[in-house]
Amino acid sequence: MPEPNLASAGGSPDASGIRVVRANDAAAVARILATLPQWFGIPESNDHYVEAAASMPSYLAVTGDRVVGVLLTTIHFAEAAEVYLMAVDAAYRRRGIGTRLMEAARAELRRDGVRFLQVKTLGPSRPDENYAATRRFYERCGFTPLEELLQLWEGNPCLLMVAAL
Repeated sequence: MPEPNLASAGGSPDASGIRVVRANDAAAVARILATLPQWFGIPESNDHYVEAAASMPSYLAVTGDRVVGVLLTTIHFAEAAEVYLMAVDAAYRRRGIGTRLMEAARAELRRDGVRFLQVKTLGPSRPDENYAATRRFYERCGFTPLEELLQLWEGNPCLLMVAAL
């Protein structure tokens, strides 16, 4: 499936030419996840993320007509939401795209009355350099580690992090 025409989807580009738009694009999510096997190496999980990307609230980072990053959210309660998926194409990492996606999602969630945002990631009791960097990113975005859940994901510790909006 071709990526949607994003030329008129909104969002102002920053100095790097990146703009964040609200649109669903499951094909772009599949392509982006394929560039990140060190984080997204379980095909069944990736299939689930791609399926969710067709309907969940989605923030896309776009340069030209190419989607280079995605953030999906889900609302659990009127005042509590979750970053369900966040991924930036490997060729575009370390350019502030994740931060732009997070800022856009947080601003909209705040406007909608959400007070708390959570994210789940691999916990620190399973040492992994890539996920250590992920946790540092979330901490820079204002998230605080809340609890490491050992039974949520079979064989993998889940770190629950939260941020007040």
